[in-house]
Amino acid sequence: MKKKGIFGGTFDPIHIAHIYIAQEAVKQFSLEELVFVPTGNPPHKNGKVITDAILRYEMAKMSIRNYKEFSISDYEILKKGYSYTYETLQYFNSIESSKLYFITGADCLMDIYHWKNIKEIFKNCTLVVFNRPGYNIEDILVQKSKVEKEFQTEILWLDLLNLDISSTYIREKIKEGINMDYFLPSGVYNTINTLGLYR
Repeated sequence: MKKKGIFGGTFDPIHIAHIYIAQEAVKQFSLEELVFVPTGNPPHKNGKVITDAILRYEMAKMSIRNYKEFSISDYEILKKGYSYTYETLQYFNSIESSKLYFITGADCLMDIYHWKNIKEIFKNCTLVVFNRPGYNIEDILVQKSKVEKEFQTEILWLDLLNLDISSTYIREKIKEGINMDYFLPSGVYNTINTLGLYR
């Protein structure tokens, strides 16, 4: 059975740490494909200003064009209503018989009891978690053990360098007029400047 990674996120904008995370997931878990899934209308971002989904999709698509293991899906951005992880996983399982690995940050693991239909998430994928700046590893491991026991599942740990790069930081610096091209994949910074994003 094909091993496929699903990497969801707002990608607002996509940056080099996203590419690094995806590459390491492919390598560490021998994934045959990793699909970037830009979120359409995520419920947890309700009330926050998010760049138009089509623009985020196009920037992500541009960023992965030279990586043969990477692909991108517009499923969530074309979907009406909120984008829920369990529905996205059900969708990918319906179109191809694959073993899905859902790649997400420690912040999502710590907040997982607020996710919709958690049982369906674990039924449809293996959760792969990576650390993020500001989270204590001991707290994460305690939560990981608790969730694994409660849902009779195994959560995999993605071992990464601790890169303190975030889309929020990049947006703030661009708004201040600071050049951020060294944090962004080729072509993305030009697109941001041309369209006047994050100003």
